[in-house]
Amino acid sequence: MQQNLTLTKRSFLTLAAPLLLAAVLSPSAQAQAATSVRLGFFPNLTHAPALVGLERGTFQKAFGAVKLEPKEFVSGTTLTEAFAAGQIDIAYIGPGPAINAAGRGMPIQFIAGASEAGAVLVARKDSAIKSYKDLGGKNVAVPSLGNTQDISLRHILNENALKSKTDGGTVTITPIAPADVLAAFAAKRVDATLVPEPWGAVLQAQGHRIIGTEKTVWRDGKYPTTIVIVNTKFAQANPQLVAAFLKAHTDAVAFLVKSPAAAQAAVNSQLFKLTGAKIDPRVMQRAFSRTRFTTALDLEALKEYSALNVEAGYARTAPDLSQFLKK
Repeated sequence: MQQNLTLTKRSFLTLAAPLLLAAVLSPSAQAQAATSVRLGFFPNLTHAPALVGLERGTFQKAFGAVKLEPKEFVSGTTLTEAFAAGQIDIAYIGPGPAINAAGRGMPIQFIAGASEAGAVLVARKDSAIKSYKDLGGKNVAVPSLGNTQDISLRHILNENALKSKTDGGTVTITPIAPADVLAAFAAKRVDATLVPEPWGAVLQAQGHRIIGTEKTVWRDGKYPTTIVIVNTKFAQANPQLVAAFLKAHTDAVAFLVKSPAAAQAAVNSQLFKLTGAKIDPRVMQRAFSRTRFTTALDLEALKEYSALNVEAGYARTAPDLSQFLKK
């Protein structure tokens, strides 16, 4: 399993030090403004650090008397809408929606990585789809329009001389929540899906065909699938809470990397609570093998993803992402 923990104790201190220093120097920061932390996340393996932190109670423990308010979303598109409405303080989110939010001027900071790869393109077993080129004329599901998998799919189509119907081509792109794509396959409502794990592994276990692995989707699998963002105003007013969150997030990633069997059980338990889906441990293990967990933010990969966002037509220009990284 190619998972890596890239944030060491020393680099965590570097990450959190400015926040802790602000808390010491600023009287207003010492008097915590927040009485709760509203945390956004998705019920996917690519958001496993969030699932582990919730299942093991480490986020709430880190916040002490400040209440944790976890808020589940099905896609980055709906999450950024809530973020824009001031309903979320910290969130796990795909790079596509995060970059779009930054480009629209939302008060946002990218504060950590969470996962890489962890998404596959699956074709229905009774379809004639054997390769990317066979997607022409087909109906392909993504979690939502404008989300990370949607942007990746449009790049795949472009690389194979295909286009979506909205761009004058023949491929229908349909937004379906990842946990619901199983029913969509059973009802033959879609022909294929680019879906985050563990739902790709679940479809594969049902006999459906993987035509695009996490490595062939983009960049040989070396791309961010989930990052962590924070509302800039919240971070400025509550540096101690953000530092506490980062430590809990780092601990969750370490647990995922160092104790995979226990982590898989924790993720499976949390997914059952959220979706009602019972996933075979062997299927979960396969999904884990296609997902890497890391706290690192790969700026170069994010810049390339920003260019794909422009290519997909969701932005006119790529923003300077360095200004959204935590100082």
